[in-house]
Amino acid sequence: MSEKIKKPVDIGGQAVMEGVMMKSPTAIAVSVRRPNGQIVIKHTPDTPISEKHKWMGWPFIRGIINMGLMLSMGMKTLQQSTDMLGIMDEEPTKFELWLSKKLGKGIDKIVMGVAVALAIVLALGLFFMLPQAIGSWIRSGIENKFIVNLLEGLVRISILIGYMVFCGMVPDVRRTFQYHGAEHKTVYCNENKQPLTPENADQYSCLHPRCGTSFLLIVFILAFIVYTVAAYNGPQFILRLLSRLALLPLVAGISYEILKGLAHRNNALMRALRWPGMQLQRLTTKKPDLKMLEVAICSMNVALYGIPKHLTPDKDGYVYVHSYEETHPDYVPPVVEEANQDENDFDLT
Repeated sequence: MSEKIKKPVDIGGQAVMEGVMMKSPTAIAVSVRRPNGQIVIKHTPDTPISEKHKWMGWPFIRGIINMGLMLSMGMKTLQQSTDMLGIMDEEPTKFELWLSKKLGKGIDKIVMGVAVALAIVLALGLFFMLPQAIGSWIRSGIENKFIVNLLEGLVRISILIGYMVFCGMVPDVRRTFQYHGAEHKTVYCNENKQPLTPENADQYSCLHPRCGTSFLLIVFILAFIVYTVAAYNGPQFILRLLSRLALLPLVAGISYEILKGLAHRNNALMRALRWPGMQLQRLTTKKPDLKMLEVAICSMNVALYGIPKHLTPDKDGYVYVHSYEETHPDYVPPVVEEANQDENDFDLT
């Protein structure tokens, strides 16, 4: 087991299929609950990329790097959670086998690649091409670029809110939003140095200032300013679209620094500025039950302290527990009374 981390650290997280991922400065832990009630946990050592390449940790640049890393990690973690749940164990179709053979890649990588491609197409269509198309129509009657970009920005935010509301109406996604709430409550509990129990975590809010939902809102608001000042705002649709895509890394880098600044200061002004993003989280977080909090606590404990000594990973690197208490660094397994058992009575299955 790794040494206990003494000083407070920022723990990031993500809701996954029936579980939670937590990321500490030294490791990533994913925990999911299977239908039989068993909690499956995967621990992966992780070194921040800024330690390998110092320049990637510089202000503004780190925001661009982190956005790319989190998108990649998010998709990979979602795929990992489905593997851990065992819901993708069915035999691949003939088409999947053919495609895998032709491309020379595993079926899981093909599925992931298709999912990433579809997500990119959806994002470009909803948040760039559609607002630009509406902007073209607005430009036919309004020439003021400030007003046009403002209206485009409002369209983007409206689409974002509508998309979140729609997702929240899907039962499986709503459960993921509950795990999102469990992640936030557990992070709060750790930040307040409270013992990590479901009851302690449950008293905290589902809304957290370092949430990616708040980051998205900051990106959308800042994009309006940057696109008004620096983007191409002429009549050519393609040039407007490409200029906005080119400026997106700059927007992301600045937005990341704003998010960190708002999250780590707690005066009245900072609370007022982060209030809109916190309220938007009401669409992407829902109140979890205690069993969901148990799963989040498992990820938090393993991300901070590693796999407990009494647990042995299987060939896939998974460990299995029935209680969050088994992942606590001070947990001592109960002693099984064997003194009065005859050797032949042991169950060797």
